[in-house]
Amino acid sequence: MKKLTKIIAVMLTMLILSASAVMAKQEKVTIPYVEWARCVAITHVAGGILEDMLGYDVQLRSVANAAMWASVASGDSDALMCAWLPLTHGDLYEKYKDNIVNAQTNYKGAITGLVVPSYVKADSISELAKYKEKFNGEIIGIDPGAGMSKAIDKAIKNDTSNLGEFKYVTGSGAIMMASLDRAIKNHEWIVVPLWKPHWAFGAYDLKILKDKNGIFSEAETIDTIVREGLKKDDKLLYSFFSNFDWTQLDLGPVLVDNKNQMAPEKSAEKFIENNKEKIKKLLEPVKEAAK
Repeated sequence: MKKLTKIIAVMLTMLILSASAVMAKQEKVTIPYVEWARCVAITHVAGGILEDMLGYDVQLRSVANAAMWASVASGDSDALMCAWLPLTHGDLYEKYKDNIVNAQTNYKGAITGLVVPSYVKADSISELAKYKEKFNGEIIGIDPGAGMSKAIDKAIKNDTSNLGEFKYVTGSGAIMMASLDRAIKNHEWIVVPLWKPHWAFGAYDLKILKDKNGIFSEAETIDTIVREGLKKDDKLLYSFFSNFDWTQLDLGPVLVDNKNQMAPEKSAEKFIENNKEKIKKLLEPVKEAAK
């Protein structure tokens, strides 16, 4: 009888430990993103990997830039995968740094700046003023909360590089790209804020204007930011965001498919299927680090 009691006790202990292990893994993962080309691509690919290969229930949310950061900082979301640092999102990082963790850099050498079609005569930002009428005195922008938008507003206010008479027209990445596409088709002059990596540089003949006065930083990294406490709550999920080596995956095909109007969920699914064995290998150190 005592032996049976011990066996039952051991079994109960194992069940409790098993239940605890299950509870240690979150069922749902929430990742907000902004409608920037690479941000859309990497977020949907990450969501697909988490669902299809690690068994999570993933919710992806398209939000405004400031809301994306606030959501992770408040704990309503688990991670964001497109923090451009140190300039573009520098103010938001500084605002929320006590409630977030910079898990890793997922892209190096990102560039931001003002961009024009190659047929535009200006080669530097300071030359834009000479052709103000050609541009209707406007810079067609993205959402007002973006770091690039704030840098441009500041430059206009301070008349940096002779931008004082320009108006910055905010909107969204999608609206800006539609305006750029329409202008190029009509061979019209347009200037927009843009960044590399972006599919537009493969689709159009563009040039980044020289930035002699340092309105934008020379180069940035794109980092993955997670909420405070994620490592304690779910080691595997934290390990994915901090140890998955995105530099080993070329997201170019996803950017192209998205540009060609394929739904981002479908392009991510296609990419994962085409790179399944490579992704499995990249997940090995993720799982090892979570032990």
